[in-house]
Amino acid sequence: MRLLVVEDEVKLAQYLHKGLTENGHIVDIAHDGVEGRHLATGGEYDLVLLDVMLPGVDGFGVLAAMRQQGRKTPVLMLTARDKVEDRVRGLEGGADDYLVKPFAFSELLARVGALLRRGAGSTTPQQATELRLGDLDLDLLARRASRAGQRLDLTAKEFNLLALLLRRRGQILSRTTLAEQVWDMNFDSDTNVVEVAVRRLRAKLDDPFPAKLLHTVRGMGYVLEERSS
Repeated sequence: MRLLVVEDEVKLAQYLHKGLTENGHIVDIAHDGVEGRHLATGGEYDLVLLDVMLPGVDGFGVLAAMRQQGRKTPVLMLTARDKVEDRVRGLEGGADDYLVKPFAFSELLARVGALLRRGAGSTTPQQATELRLGDLDLDLLARRASRAGQRLDLTAKEFNLLALLLRRRGQILSRTTLAEQVWDMNFDSDTNVVEVAVRRLRAKLDDPFPAKLLHTVRGMGYVLEERSS
């Protein structure tokens, strides 16, 4: 799942990024309300973790901008202030849950999982938690992949790569896009991490099956789609 963390405490943001990434999520970070508002209203996220006290624009302002734009992305608000009026204001403004600092990461992870499951009713590819293409099935919450009923033994990066390709099925994704969104890195032409990962994924996803789903578009990138033989 793709998450946005808007948190001005650098160490906490890094901690959340590391923990959520290790649990299989793709995580973007914003350290102030202005950048957070820009990303939250302009990007496609499955969940936003939003600090209340932020420079530039506070969390309530970011939340208001999202809801005014009609975005229904679940929002988990983080705050160091355990005041009833703050929680009420956030919930009335459209927040889905509230977590008071300091918190245990296990509790945050549980709340993240609950909010993602709650939002699983969406049928859009960007927000769905179960994705299918032909005989390929992906359960994003359980992090299981199977094809023709056969479980695919994928690494965390291979799963994230396949999830991104499946969410954007039919679209050609460049190596730069894959490097940025799966590895959270700027693409270096001297690095073959994307090619290696695609090759390993293809060996598990396509090689054992007659119909191929993962295709290379020379000079452009990769696309996941069904093609008639």
